[in-house]
Amino acid sequence: MPTDPPLTFRDAIPDDVHRVVALVTSAYRGDASRIGWTTEADLLDGQRTDPEAVLAIINGSDSRLLLACAPPDALLGCCQLERRHGGVSYFGMFAVSPSEQGGGAGRRILAEAERIAAEEWSATAMEMTVLTQRRELIEWYLRRGYVMTGEQRPFPYGDERFGLPQRDDLVFEVLAKPLVARPEPLP
Repeated sequence: MPTDPPLTFRDAIPDDVHRVVALVTSAYRGDASRIGWTTEADLLDGQRTDPEAVLAIINGSDSRLLLACAPPDALLGCCQLERRHGGVSYFGMFAVSPSEQGGGAGRRILAEAERIAAEEWSATAMEMTVLTQRRELIEWYLRRGYVMTGEQRPFPYGDERFGLPQRDDLVFEVLAKPLVARPEPLP
């Protein structure tokens, strides 16, 4: 298991769409996802995302898809950021290659996403949704300063763009964290 691989960050472009879909699928669906700890293979079959959804994020005026790459351009992880009302940014489509999970890349991607939201978008809070059944993932976010808001949102049953549920009790837990921009260094 690698530790703190060298990472560079950049925004995704349309040429990255298929690589992102493959990465996200590998992290969450099918037997390949079982190498890592973020698998949802016991909860959902089918797709986790598709090229149209990824392209919509890339082309959105209030969203961006951040890629984490190891030199020269090996895609190790990604996340979606979306500007929402009231100074809130949404964090989603977070994926780290199963072979890189547990080595610190996810923590670094999350920190970079928080920095971008706070410093570039002046966001005062980050929000995300996590399946309630993913206790180990929720606990990972709690250790990084997120709190369970008490709000839950329904899983979009019947919309195959989000996967094919293997259970009838899926629901999303809303997590949030206050963000503070780092002060500018003194000259």
